[in-house]
Amino acid sequence: MREPRPPIGEPVRDEATGRVGEVMGHQGGYVQLRPLLGGREWDVRPDRVRPVTATELLSARVAELNSLTRKARTT
Repeated sequence: MREPRPPIGEPVRDEATGRVGEVMGHQGGYVQLRPLLGGREWDVRPDRVRPVTATELLSARVAELNSLTRKARTT
């Protein structure tokens, strides 16, 4: 049975890595994700993604913003 594919634009958690990403597409049996604030995409099997809770989404966005702020301070 095929796993349901999350819709494009949906934030999901990659259970293999713990990362939260936005669904960018579906290619060759994989879900293509990218970081919420942009960046390099990665592929994950559909059975390894799940919807995020509101708390997880907020936490992931704050973490990405903090990371960008740290990078900006060092340049």
